[in-house]
Amino acid sequence: MQLTGMLHGAKLLKLAGFPTSEVLGPEASEREIKELIDRHGEIFIKPVFKGGVGKKGKSGLIGRAKDVKTALAEKERLYFVTHTFDKRTMKANGVTFEGGVPAKHEVYFSIADNTRYRAPTMTITHHGGVDIEELSRDKIVEVPFDPLTGLKSFVVAHALSDLGAPKEIISPLVQNLPKLWDLYHHYGMTTLELNPIRMGMGKSGLVPIACDFKCGFDRDDPRAARLELPESLFTEDISDFEQEINQLRTYQGQSDVYVVNPKGTILALTFGGGANSLVTEALGDDAIISSDFGGNPPYEKMRDVARISFNHWLPQTNVLFIIGGKANNTDIFITFRAMADALREYISAHGPQPITVVIGRGGPNLVRGLVAFRDVLDALRVPYRIFAFDSAMSSVVDYVKGIDKWMKAGGRAEIAAALGLVAETEETVLRAVAE
Repeated sequence: MQLTGMLHGAKLLKLAGFPTSEVLGPEASEREIKELIDRHGEIFIKPVFKGGVGKKGKSGLIGRAKDVKTALAEKERLYFVTHTFDKRTMKANGVTFEGGVPAKHEVYFSIADNTRYRAPTMTITHHGGVDIEELSRDKIVEVPFDPLTGLKSFVVAHALSDLGAPKEIISPLVQNLPKLWDLYHHYGMTTLELNPIRMGMGKSGLVPIACDFKCGFDRDDPRAARLELPESLFTEDISDFEQEINQLRTYQGQSDVYVVNPKGTILALTFGGGANSLVTEALGDDAIISSDFGGNPPYEKMRDVARISFNHWLPQTNVLFIIGGKANNTDIFITFRAMADALREYISAHGPQPITVVIGRGGPNLVRGLVAFRDVLDALRVPYRIFAFDSAMSSVVDYVKGIDKWMKAGGRAEIAAALGLVAETEETVLRAVAE
């Protein structure tokens, strides 16, 4: 669950006592907008999206105005604007009006869980105003810290000194940035990012003022419920498929999914975070989903996961790809039997499917699991290829990509003919994708 923008971000930051730009919501009257302009000289108009959305500035989705007429024109332009980001197209529903903050210095700051250090990590730079990934490594600092003691002032001070930050911004940041740890820690966040923090002039000197906000929540952490944020903030940033899978979340077994390309042709049911990262990156746009179903899920949960996946994606699938590393505690027989039963039930209800199945796995009860899956595939007359635990995962992925290309070049039609189906044309497949 992600939240971006200052409409709700300003309210959260005030819980920690962190200064923010002045923000009006989409319901602001012309009089309120004019008064905001009078106070700040200039305002920014930004669309409100649900979920995590970035690169609005680069896409021309931030307006600026020094008079009410321009502000209202920007409101009309941006209120329901669509934005394609990270392979998703999202539609805004409203805008914010944010007071301008004149400043000489801009700062990027974030706190996030870091698997490299196995600790929360602060990332900071005073070279603000650019995408963080565009900075050279000598202009940005990552500092892990102990979650038991939290983010202390000296951690911020040492990081800024190492960066050679201007002296006038160090003290205000040292006084205020540690407040963000309380917000991050007490409300179940996994990421918290302010970009930019503009160093505005206050009554007694420079003050760090948050001008944009992004955070992510751990949906399984009960502390996130303390904020009492409306569920509607998060309901539209996921697809129907993701929402169905998320309803299966329990203490046992992963059920993390993300739709990569709704027009893809490889349905990858992946087990393990490492496998998920490798497979998703290697398959690219050919992958339909990115997934992690590890954690020893019980039979009923795994069968439901597979059933939902097949119902949504199997008609357009060329390759059903079941892949994972060598498991430590996941019972391969249980998970394979569940997926095989779900596939048999789907084909019994919808008829034969012109697909190829590729399996690569290792772990407890591997042989029993492979035999159970093989027997079902043989009975269904589905072509398959099985790789055991001693096969390199990257090589298996390359094999899957090759099979997908063959399917697109006529292999799918060959399998359809062998199954006694009407020969499929490209138009038939495209219709299945559209449906």
